[in-house]
Amino acid sequence: MTRRSKLWAWAAGIYAFINVAGLAYAAAEGEEMHAMLHLFLLLFGLAGFIGWWIARRGVPRQEPSTTPIEAARVEYLQQSVDAMALELERLGEAQRFNDKLRVQKGELPPLKKDQ
Repeated sequence: MTRRSKLWAWAAGIYAFINVAGLAYAAAEGEEMHAMLHLFLLLFGLAGFIGWWIARRGVPRQEPSTTPIEAARVEYLQQSVDAMALELERLGEAQRFNDKLRVQKGELPPLKKDQ
């Protein structure tokens, strides 16, 4: 359930609770018009929910499909990532080679190798 759906579910629950409580309070106080208003609002909300539920049930769910354009974009993205990884490896090799030359010239102390 998405965050938006959860918020709507909470709002519907609060709406129903307010109208049921209002109906009970108005009936206890003997206010017929007030009670009928809450009953009407409760039934109106229930009818809206049932209509939404039936409409949603009737819509077939479609699985997300990839179009040729999307597949081409994913392939292009994969090629770009591969090219970047290759360039990064080349930069690392160049850096290691420079460090090796600097150690041979005496500009840097020899690097310790972890075992």
